[in-house]
Amino acid sequence: MIYVLIEREIAEDLESTYEEAALKLLTNAYQTTGFVEGHTFKEQGNPLRRFTLSKWRSILHWQQWYNSEERRDQMSQLAPILAHEERITILEHT
Repeated sequence: MIYVLIEREIAEDLESTYEEAALKLLTNAYQTTGFVEGHTFKEQGNPLRRFTLSKWRSILHWQQWYNSEERRDQMSQLAPILAHEERITILEHT
């Protein structure tokens, strides 16, 4: 099992637009082979900074989702809402 931490910062005044696009993206990830679970968070004191922590059966499952046409299409809608490019960190238990 691996965990994927995605950090995003929403551009000013686009929170509601982000919420809708991010929910669609996460909902589709839920339906992807190898996805185990996911949680979303916002930084305390900074509602524009968001985190998604998802659990995947393997790095290969994550890579299939990450490189899928479906995710690329959805990210093309989400990317203009972000102040910066998302940051992805792959985590594993030690």
